Amino acid sequence: KDFQVSEINKIIYKKEKHVLTWSGHSTFLYQNTNLNILIDPHLTSRASPFSYLGPKRFVPSLLNENNLPNVDVVAVSHNHYDHLDIKSLKLIYKKFPNALFLVPLGDKKLLKKNGIDNVKEFDWWESIIISETKFVFTPVQHWSKRTLFDKNKSLWGGWWIEHLEKKFLHLGDTGYTKDFIDIKKKIGKPDLLAIPIGAYKPRDIMKYSHLNPDEALKTFVDLEAKKAVAMHWGTFILSQEAVDEPANEIKSNLRNYGIVKNRFLILKHGETIHLN
Repeated sequence: KDFQVSEINKIIYKKEKHVLTWSGHSTFLYQNTNLNILIDPHLTSRASPFSYLGPKRFVPSLLNENNLPNVDVVAVSHNHYDHLDIKSLKLIYKKFPNALFLVPLGDKKLLKKNGIDNVKEFDWWESIIISETKFVFTPVQHWSKRTLFDKNKSLWGGWWIEHLEKKFLHLGDTGYTKDFIDIKKKIGKPDLLAIPIGAYKPRDIMKYSHLNPDEALKTFVDLEAKKAVAMHWGTFILSQEAVDEPANEIKSNLRNYGIVKNRFLILKHGETIHLN
């Protein structure tokens, strides 16, 4: 039942206060009264530079070119293929040429090379205000690479999105790091936190760059978030743990951290929640 697919709620076709829809993996549609924001949009079938090779979706994308609402802003956390899917970005730009693309420092040239012109890139802690919504690019512990020759030539991070005192933080990909404490001290405690929980085995290889479920719960506690949603699980098979293991581990260990069930949500693909 963890892989039950929700119908895309009709709310995505209009702007309301602080609404979040999970489309799978790390892709979210976040809406407030002013903006429709897509974070790490991945709408295609593989997390790969190839259409015939590489990690294939376990669950299809719930958002696609036919049901996307108007997109005002696209925010990308880093350039790995399961987060920066250039085919998806080109599709969005073609359909919504006025959309603004926010990317880490070093990735603007990739989008420009692919015909996407409306791009701004960000160093850690840099920010921008768009239609009364503040975006801050936060540091996390990860890395970047798309070819054999460009490792760590661009940045990686999370996106803090704040509007009308509602604070949402999307952590992108990350290992367990003191950056979470720094974020809390510098810009505050999020009302809602999107935490990656999957792709953590074998641990000796994945520990630096991916949280395991126990570390995801520690991250929630470190940031003192009001509520969290799990991401980066159940969509692509990227590592050795069972596809449903991350969600089951989170559910089993909530009590150990004194977290009640409705504060750390395991959403269905396509499920919508209201921050209010």
